[in-house]
Amino acid sequence: MSLKKSNLFSGLILAGMLLLLIPAENAFAQGNLLITPRRALFEGKTRSLDLNLANIGKDTAIYSISLIQERMKEDGSFESITEPDPGQRFADRYIRFFPRTVTLGPNESQSVKVQLIRSGELEPGEYRSHFYFRATPVNLPLGEDQKVNDTTTLTVKLTPVFGLTIPVIIRVGDSDAKVTITGLSLDFNAGTDPVLKMAFNRTGNMSVYGNIVVDHISPQGVITHVGMANGVSVYTPNTIRRFQLALNKVSGIDLKSGKIRVTYSAPSDVKPEKYAEAELPLK
Repeated sequence: MSLKKSNLFSGLILAGMLLLLIPAENAFAQGNLLITPRRALFEGKTRSLDLNLANIGKDTAIYSISLIQERMKEDGSFESITEPDPGQRFADRYIRFFPRTVTLGPNESQSVKVQLIRSGELEPGEYRSHFYFRATPVNLPLGEDQKVNDTTTLTVKLTPVFGLTIPVIIRVGDSDAKVTITGLSLDFNAGTDPVLKMAFNRTGNMSVYGNIVVDHISPQGVITHVGMANGVSVYTPNTIRRFQLALNKVSGIDLKSGKIRVTYSAPSDVKPEKYAEAELPLK
């Protein structure tokens, strides 16, 4: 199957649809690159999928695509690794994708085809690597180099280069992952907004990925949404992830009375499931 870059009109329509119609948990953007979905997941009978890249900027951009390995730390940040941690398995040798370089003009889009290979070699469990999209500078055509006005001074030009990653996950077999929420506390001294702190404790053979909803329940039983976060994951082999969420200031809500309820659930694009729920009495 050939990959064809969209023309300008089609690109404008697609970029607009991606921005307006796709739920936030399904899209990931950094710089001028918008990627949907925000993770590549192979499970069940899925053997291929498309990653949709859209340039929402005003300049032509070139992106090189590769697979890298990362470790999730307890605070949710990542660091590059070359060898898997105990209990961790990489997905890269079971993944094929093309193209590996994409050039997108302003408001253009293109799909990257991702395929699962060597599936017969996979043992039950979860495998994870990360797609790395790295922006590369666009070289000016020959004869269009920038004009130097003063050759007696030293000029240094800094070209910002950014990259972003999304996970590619292979799941084989049924998941027995479970998660609990502990360590709830409310910090009123962290800044302008109160910050809710918590820890997600994961057990089982696979990672968890979902959305957080925080409600305030008044002493009279009135429920008010005061915070949310989408796309929160705890990857294998991690057993704990510490998380902080700044709560919204809602007029008439007293965060020193009643209680806070935190609900962690699967995103709406998969089978609805509540992973965990916990409450924090307020005094």
